[in-house]
Amino acid sequence: MIMTGKLEEEMELVKRHIHILNYVMKNQPIGIIKLAQLMNIPEHKVRYSLRILEQEKLIEPSPEGAKVTKRAKREIKSLRETLEKITKDANEMISEIEEMEKL
Repeated sequence: MIMTGKLEEEMELVKRHIHILNYVMKNQPIGIIKLAQLMNIPEHKVRYSLRILEQEKLIEPSPEGAKVTKRAKREIKSLRETLEKITKDANEMISEIEEMEKL
C-alpha cells in the first residue's frame, strides 16, 4: 500500500541504524568489514548507516574503526522518547482502524 510503504521502508532503515549503533557501542572500535560480517549485512548498507550515524554525531571514525561519541549516550534517551511517541500514535491509529472495521 502506497500510504504505508514509505513508512515501512523508513522504519526498517531506522531499525538498521539503531542495530548498528548498538553493535558499535558493544564492540568499539569496529570497522565496516567486521560489522558487516558480524551482523550479516552487506558492507554498502553498513557504510551508509555509519555515514548517517556520523552525520548525527553519534559515532566518530578512528584509525581502529567507528567509536561512539559522548553525545550518543545522551541522544539514546531522546531516540527512545521519540519511538515511544511514534508507538503511541501508531496504537491510536490502530484503535481508529479497529473502529472502522466494525462499521
